[in-house]
Amino acid sequence: MRVLVIKTSSLGDVIHTLPALTDAMAAIPGIRFDWVVEEAFAEIPAWHPAVDRVIPVSLRRWRKSPWSSWRSGEWQTFRQTLKQSVYDVVIDAQGLLKSALITTMSRGPSFGLDRQSARESLASLVYRHPIKVAKGEHAIDRVRRLFAQVLGYDVSLSTVDYGIDLKRLDRPQLETPYLVFLHGTTWQSKHYPENHWRELAHVAVSEGYRVLLPWGNDEERLRGERLRQDKSAITLLPRMELSRLAGIISGAAGVVAVDTGLAHLASALSIPVVVLIGPTDPVMTGVVGRGQRNISTEYECMPCLKRTCNHRLTRNGDPVCFDTLIPEQIFDTLRECMKER
Repeated sequence: MRVLVIKTSSLGDVIHTLPALTDAMAAIPGIRFDWVVEEAFAEIPAWHPAVDRVIPVSLRRWRKSPWSSWRSGEWQTFRQTLKQSVYDVVIDAQGLLKSALITTMSRGPSFGLDRQSARESLASLVYRHPIKVAKGEHAIDRVRRLFAQVLGYDVSLSTVDYGIDLKRLDRPQLETPYLVFLHGTTWQSKHYPENHWRELAHVAVSEGYRVLLPWGNDEERLRGERLRQDKSAITLLPRMELSRLAGIISGAAGVVAVDTGLAHLASALSIPVVVLIGPTDPVMTGVVGRGQRNISTEYECMPCLKRTCNHRLTRNGDPVCFDTLIPEQIFDTLRECMKER
C-alpha cells in the first residue's frame, strides 16, 4: 500500500505525525509513505524508515512573492511532482485550507478530518472521505486516531514511538555531559526571561554540565551571546541544518526548552526534557514520554493561547507569568527527568 501524507508545518506538528506512521508500519506490512512538507522541515520525514519520498512545498515563501513564484515555475514543478504517482490513500493530516488545496492536486482517494474535527472546517469539503476525530485530545493522539480509522487498524495510545532512525541523523562527537537550552520561539508570550536563563545556566555549570545554545535567527544569536558571557562551559553553537542539531540533541544529557518545535524534537528523540509552558495548553500539545515534563506558569489567565501577552510585562518586556518558574526548581525537575531515563 502506498500512502501520501500531507502535513506541511509547523515543526512540532510535523513531529507529532511521526508516531502515526510507526503505528501503520506495525499494523500493515509493506506500507510505504510519501510526504508533502514545507521545505524548512523536509529533513524530518526522511528520518522515518517508512517514508520513501519527501515532496517539499514552499507555501510560506510563495505567499510572500506569488508572482515571482509563478514566473519561476516552482508552483508548476510542484504540481507535476505531486501528480507523478497514484496513491492507494491520500491523508490530509493538517485540516487547513492550504493542505486541502494540495489534497485536491493529488491522485488517489482523499481522507481528512470532517467539519467538526478540522481546524478550518471548510477544508473538509474537498475530501472524498471526511473522518470524525474527537477534539480535546493531545495532537499526537488525534493524528494516530485519524490514520487508524483511514487505514483500518486498532491503535493503542498507551505508548508513543516516533520511529526516528538515529543513523539518519548527523551526530557529531562532543564532549559530554552537556545540556541543550532551547531558548528561541516566535511567540513573544512564550519567552522565558533572559536573567532566568542566565541563572539556570549558572546552576547547570556548577553541577558539572556544559551548556549548548542553538539559534535560528539574529535575535536568538544575540540572546545566546548575552547568555554565554565568555563562560567557557557555555557554548553558542553555529547555525546548522536541522539534522545536525537533532544529532546534537540526541546526545544531550537533558534539555530545557520554551514551548517550541525543537522541544518536541527532543521529546521525539527520547531525551529528558523540561518544557516551560506559558500561554499554551500542555494537555493538547505538551511533550509526552518518560523523563519529560511540562511546567506551566501559575497565573489565572493561563492558558491564554495568545501570541502577545496582554496581561503584564516585566521591565525587559517578558511576560510576568514566567517569574513563577524559578531556575533552581527547573533544574531540580530536569535532574528528576534524567534519573528516570
